[in-house]
Amino acid sequence: MNYHTPSSFSDASTIAAKSAGQIRFLAGGTDVLVQMRSDILTPDDLIDVKQIQGVKDITQNNNGSWTLGIAVTGAEMSEHSEFKKAWPGLVEAADLIGSTQIQGRATITGNLCNGSPAADSVPAQIAAGATVSIIGPTGERIEAVENIPIGPGKTSLKKGELISAIHIPAREKHSGDAYLRFIPRTEMDIAVVGCAVNLRLENDSIVEARVALGAVAPKVLLVEQCSQAILGTKLDEEALSNLSAAAENACNPISDKRGTKDFRTNVAGVLAARTAKIAYNRAQGKNDE
Repeated sequence: MNYHTPSSFSDASTIAAKSAGQIRFLAGGTDVLVQMRSDILTPDDLIDVKQIQGVKDITQNNNGSWTLGIAVTGAEMSEHSEFKKAWPGLVEAADLIGSTQIQGRATITGNLCNGSPAADSVPAQIAAGATVSIIGPTGERIEAVENIPIGPGKTSLKKGELISAIHIPAREKHSGDAYLRFIPRTEMDIAVVGCAVNLRLENDSIVEARVALGAVAPKVLLVEQCSQAILGTKLDEEALSNLSAAAENACNPISDKRGTKDFRTNVAGVLAARTAKIAYNRAQGKNDE
């Protein structure tokens, strides 16, 4: 195995593009190091990106948007008071990844690039409208987070490409986000279903909404039908019922030891309504209810 510590994303991309074998990028290492120690994977080239300038920065830009370095951990997001205030749903999703110790190392970039349908932070990133900068052999591009996962363990990133930053929009007035999941245990488990909602209000009516579901399909879903179900409403019982139905209709889950297809589908509808209520209350400036 070749271990690399590039000083720039361009160098990291070049190393990855030239590799003739398996490549892994190392930021938090909470997945790749476990795989290596368990003899599941031994990459031919392990590319440690932590020496690249800016990878640990959380920056609020002049327009109010945020840029997250790819090695920013969940714990660092949680400890950043202004970012947590702006995007509580995204932070609470990151807070659910593993134990306290894991959160001190794990990154939401790694969570995204794993391509897991059950990744906790990915629905929250998608609901937030997050985008990523991608650097590769042909240059740099911006891509919406929902376009990165394409299936279990697979992403749309091409050979030699890596994410160089995550971009989170500015928090608009009268808007709020939230994330909830269902797991069999009380903590440190993989989501059976996850749901993230981000919405904006005008005169208490919902004028913008994004709803994302995790662990109910081969990849995390941005569900337009869920958004349409609550747009123009004040999230009354009829709107919540329509939202739940839309979430259930979007599901295409598997059955496994953690839950059947029918169970996951039902939970998706319940979680969508509960998460929307929290996001709506936050948009109104209320405490979580």
